[in-house]
Amino acid sequence: MTTRISKLLLAGVAVLALSACDRIRNVGEAGRFLDEGNFGNPTMHNYLIQTGQLSYAESLAARFAEEVPTTINFAFDSAVLDSNARAVLSQQAQWILRFPEVQFSVYGHTDLVGSDAYNQGLGRRRAQAAVNFLVSQGIERSRLHALVSLGERQPLVPTESREVRNRRTVTEVAGFVQNHPTVLDGRYADIVYRSYGGPRTSSE
Repeated sequence: MTTRISKLLLAGVAVLALSACDRIRNVGEAGRFLDEGNFGNPTMHNYLIQTGQLSYAESLAARFAEEVPTTINFAFDSAVLDSNARAVLSQQAQWILRFPEVQFSVYGHTDLVGSDAYNQGLGRRRAQAAVNFLVSQGIERSRLHALVSLGERQPLVPTESREVRNRRTVTEVAGFVQNHPTVLDGRYADIVYRSYGGPRTSSE
């Protein structure tokens, strides 16, 4: 009887252990539910949490969204930047140049017309067009590290028809440049609360 009870207990422990392992495997990275771009943002989110940078990054992201238009739009089936898109990206570039310690993500989106595979590529081309313009304004390409296409997966307007508001790219704060002196010194508040009045000069 004792042997039988022991076997049952061991079996129960094994089942619980396997169940726990399954739950651990299914959890994945802590940040994976926050961003489905799969270009390193979950890892960046984990790093920001572990180093205590997350609240500063969130504050800076909110400030960026308040002070600069974050979205540009495109013509149907196009990744060409029109004059309005270039004007918005120029504003973004001026802000980004003022904060050289910060990295950014550019997300490409489409409307729901066309196949998912085609729209994935179109979203990427749109994001690449935005990134290329920002680089042309003097921003290091390495600071635009998370070029992501979300295709048709996150429409602003859920319609199967053509919808210009869904055909967009969105620029967001992604985190900090880890080898920048201000970041190495942990002076995140200095970055977040820096005045914004155009690109920084070398004397600042």
